[in-house]
Amino acid sequence: MSSDEETPQPSSSSSSSSASSAPLDSHYIGRREDIVRAGRVTRQLNGCRDVLVLHHQGRIYAMDMRCYHAGGGLQHGDIEEFNGRLCIVCPWHKYKITLAEGEGMYQAVDNPTERPVKTQWRSKGVKQRVHRVTELSGDVYVTLNTSPEDVESDRYQTEQYRTKPNTR
Repeated sequence: MSSDEETPQPSSSSSSSSASSAPLDSHYIGRREDIVRAGRVTRQLNGCRDVLVLHHQGRIYAMDMRCYHAGGGLQHGDIEEFNGRLCIVCPWHKYKITLAEGEGMYQAVDNPTERPVKTQWRSKGVKQRVHRVTELSGDVYVTLNTSPEDVESDRYQTEQYRTKPNTR
């Protein structure tokens, strides 16, 4: 969900708020203009979750910083559109993750015997935990998605990956 939308959804990455105060359990990230200028910022929230907050095409998104596949640093990934959906591309293995929902995308072949082979982009389902973004008076806040549902990017939210160099 974009920072321009009014109604947050449970697994959305961002929303706006008409209230005059930040949502409970939200974390102040910074001023919108600073995030726009930087393009991407990373924060450790609650002392245990590494989050990437990024601005793209007027919207702010938040998701776990490390790719669900092998822990690559998404803060260095390119943003591309696949089948009309904005995705961040992991710089390690080129996995594609939707910015708004955290879905892993892949190219499917319906009939491999057909020539030329026709492919289409499909979802693997939610693989990357996304978090809600709220903007109030130019300030940006992130509320962590604490859904008990297991999301593959959760495995990289441990001390082991915080101290491991983020290179490959």
